[in-house]
Amino acid sequence: MSTDIQKLTEEITKFRDERDWQQFHNPKDCAISLSLEAAEVLEHFQWKSKEEIEVYIKESKGEIGEELADVLSWVLLMSHDLGIDIADALTKKIEKNKAKYPVEKAKGKHTKYTKL
Repeated sequence: MSTDIQKLTEEITKFRDERDWQQFHNPKDCAISLSLEAAEVLEHFQWKSKEEIEVYIKESKGEIGEELADVLSWVLLMSHDLGIDIADALTKKIEKNKAKYPVEKAKGKHTKYTKL
């Protein structure tokens, strides 16, 4: 596991464990919390035009960053509790996606891999 990811995981699990919150962190509720936090990221962009989003990002980077940090916290907690090396899982997923979306077929396209 990457040292940075490991350090962040240690920090977030320590935070949780000091408060005796692990008792509430079953996989289902953690997955729900992850989804809810991801929805809070979406909320920043809802109903805004492309132009409004560009301005909003400049003015609200801190708030957006806090929501992204909440998402990452749940990812780190879940991967820790489930015994998943998230850095390794991401590396494997990137390799899998490279095979599904080869540059020569996918570059500049948003087409799903089954249609390339």
